Amino acid sequence: METAATALTFRDATAADVDELVALIESAYRGDDSRVGWTTEADILEGQRTDPEGVLEVVKSPDSRLLTVERDGRIVACCQLEHRGENAYFGMFAVSPLLQGAGLGKLIIAEAERQAGEDWGVKEMQMTVISVRDDLIAWYERRGYRRTGRTTPFPYGDERFGIPQRDDLAFELLVKELA
Repeated sequence: METAATALTFRDATAADVDELVALIESAYRGDDSRVGWTTEADILEGQRTDPEGVLEVVKSPDSRLLTVERDGRIVACCQLEHRGENAYFGMFAVSPLLQGAGLGKLIIAEAERQAGEDWGVKEMQMTVISVRDDLIAWYERRGYRRTGRTTPFPYGDERFGIPQRDDLAFELLVKELA
């Protein structure tokens, strides 16, 4: 019987992975392909979610890593971990829409938390989520994250982050204490 954890390989991304990672991230959040999964932002944002330059910057940054998840030699998920002093930032989280809802995300976030705690000794994981993404925020709350009520404005006018389809977007900070 196959489980979510069947034959998963975790590794840090390299520059050679950038194009495949951009395609994965875009498929999880934008356009019609993203509607297969539940993490789509297609109704609130159009345009790109990321670009090769942004992904390569994360891959090359000395304080950051792009944790890449493979199954059968194919990249099926990824997430960014950034060391920020006593905390780690979790972002750029994407799971292939065809694999969403099978428990893969839970395994990946748990592994990301484990690695950030072990490798950097951080006490807290932080992330920002678009504040109108109620289902996604609820999913993170079930993983132990809590809403802080602290928000930062969405970068309206900067198409590197997408083209907003509504005028009430902001990023809310979520945090989780790590054991």
